[in-house]
Formats: sequence, C-alpha cells, structure tokens
Amino acid sequence: MEKNLVSVKLIMGEIALAGLSVEEERRIAQLEHHRILPDSELQQVEFLFKMFKKPCFARGELVGVSGKAKSGKTFVCSILMALCFRSQVLSVDRIEPRRLHVLWYDTEQSEESTQDIQKNRILPMTGLSESQFPKELFDVFNVRGEPYSERLPLLETAVNRYKPDLVILDGIRDLVADINDGVVAQEVLERLMHLASEQRCCIVCVLHQNKSVEDSNLRGWIGTELKNKAFEVYECSKSSERIFAWAQTDTRKYDIPNKLKFAVNDQGIPYRCTEEQLLEAQYEAQRKFAEERQKSGDGSKLTPFNPKYILGKKNRYTVFDVKLLLGDAMEEGKVYTERQLLNKIGKLSNIATEKILMEQLSKGVREGLIMQSFDACQQRIYVRPAPKPSKPEPQEAEIIF
Repeated sequence: MEKNLVSVKLIMGEIALAGLSVEEERRIAQLEHHRILPDSELQQVEFLFKMFKKPCFARGELVGVSGKAKSGKTFVCSILMALCFRSQVLSVDRIEPRRLHVLWYDTEQSEESTQDIQKNRILPMTGLSESQFPKELFDVFNVRGEPYSERLPLLETAVNRYKPDLVILDGIRDLVADINDGVVAQEVLERLMHLASEQRCCIVCVLHQNKSVEDSNLRGWIGTELKNKAFEVYECSKSSERIFAWAQTDTRKYDIPNKLKFAVNDQGIPYRCTEEQLLEAQYEAQRKFAEERQKSGDGSKLTPFNPKYILGKKNRYTVFDVKLLLGDAMEEGKVYTERQLLNKIGKLSNIATEKILMEQLSKGVREGLIMQSFDACQQRIYVRPAPKPSKPEPQEAEIIF
C-alpha cells in the first residue's frame, strides 16, 4: 500500500508537468490505486469450507447454487448454514475453528416455510438444542412481501449492519422484476460483488435453471451474469424422490470433481447415501414411473431402453445383450445379492420391470456368464467368474544345426 502511495505521488507530479485536466488527474490517480505489481502485498483468498478436502466458498466472493425446481437447492443451503455451527456435515468441513455468523435472506418461501426449515431442519442438523443455539449468530429475514425495489437495498443494509460471514440469498431472481433485463442484472451483480468484497463475506446466490430438461443454463440474463461473475457455481439435481446430488460445475480456483450424493429421511434431514442406496432409489423411481404409465394405458412414454444393450427384436420382444450388460454391471469375483444386481442392471439398461430384469439374470446363469448360489440366509447371490486362461498353443521344437 505504501509503495502505491509513493507511486501515486510520483505520477501526480508527472501529471502536473504534463498539464492534464483535473478530471484526467483524478482518473490516473484512481488507476494507480488499483495497480497490481508482482510484489504487491495483497490479502489472500480465504475460504469458509472444504468439500472433499478442497477449499470452497470464498470470502469476498459470490457463489451460485443452481438446479431445477425442487432439486435440493434449499437442502444444500441448509447444509451450509448448519455447517457454520458444527465442524462437519456430510463430506463438507468448516475451515475456521470458530462458529460463523449466518444471514439467511429468503425471498421465495412463505414465512411459515422459512421458520419451519430453520426450526425443524437447520437446528437439528447443528446438533444443538434450542437453548444452546447461538441465536445472535443466525439472522433470518423473509422479505417475500417486500416490493422488488426494496429487496436489494434491504439486503445491503442487513449485511452492512450484521456483518455475517455467510449470506444465503434465496433467491437472487426476486431482486429484479425482469430476469432478462441485462442492464438491471448487471447492476444487481455489481452491487452484490461490492457488498461481498467490502464486508468480506461469501454471498451464496440461489437461482433456478431453465425449465427445459435438456437446458441446464441458469435462468435469464441475471443467470448469465451470475455465472460470469461468480467465484464458483454448484448444481443440485434429484435422482429420485429422496435422493439428491450436489456438484461443482464452475470455479476460478479449486476443481472439485466429486459429486456429493445425499438422501433425506422422513424428518427432512439430509444424510450421506451410498452408491447402492442411490441405485436402489433410482430403480424404485423407474419402476414406479413404469407402473403408473402402464396403469394409465400410456406405454409410449416409458423410459426407453439403453440402446447400448439391445441386440434387436424377436416376436415384438426386445432382446438384450446379456453378456455386455452383466459385464458392465459386475466386477469379476465380486459377490452381489439379487437386489443389488437387479438395481445395477436396471440402472444401466433402463429396464424398469422386475420380470424382465429377472429374465436377464436367468439367461446369464443359463449361458454360464454368471454363477448363482445362496448365502447363509438362503438368499440368492451371484458372481461373475474370471475367464479361464487360454491354453498356450504347442510350439514346434527348435532344431539346432
């Protein structure tokens, strides 16, 4: 900073000799204040959390959280807020040992919904009782009843007044009347960036993706601006009624390739789920979807089979490449229960009917592709044996002359 001040004084002396206008002098001095040198002493990026041991959610920056409607965005935000009061939630850790100050600014839900999530989801996730919970570190405001023109100024006032470490803005779309107004979108993002930088807080901006299944872009011009200006962007997705995934899609610093998958129990509390639970949930969702379509007499909208595993048709029935399907679904020598195997081949092939899935297992057993046995509880188990080593071809005797 001292070097920059000396540089500004030298430049001002040169400006005076050059006979520049007062406005030009001011602008050059302003530029010099923002000059970056190799030896400039700058504040390093500070992160609030670690996800799969990678730093994320930086102070002084904007972070985008996106997804389709009901894809788990509020669940992810609840995890982040709970994380401010405990050291670890799922596979995410808080970096600082002290508890963090949270400001939740809800523009979307009803006041009752905001309170319900605060009381019955976030608080239980912290592991603290209501009497132990530090209410002075958790500021929650629901401004859905305020006009568009008031929501951003009120947010600025709240952040400047309470000085939180983490701000959850749910959602940024409700700060503007028209999400496709490029000028307003740019102004809003600039003000949020300035606010985050000035108060050294991380502002998490929640925004829906476009409605089309194929289009995962953030909605509207404000979504484009957020993607361009955010330090990181995360995507939430839903693979069944109670199974969600949370993944990083964009970052300026640390790539997090892993996808965090979590389930939600009957009390609405997220918990880490295994790959097997995910497959089972996906299979159940497929089966339920297929049954509902068949009952309604509309079989045309069933999820199509994966063409990778289709050999053709025989008497109007689909013939599957069982060798390829079981090869992709099973590791050699690993034992699978019947349910595990049905879930895996159902997920790969998009077969939602258990009868057809069982036919593929039976065919695999008949053709010797897999072996069937029973465990101690008389439950069917399956294994794919390793291929037998081929016998070496006999070599002709070498004749030495």
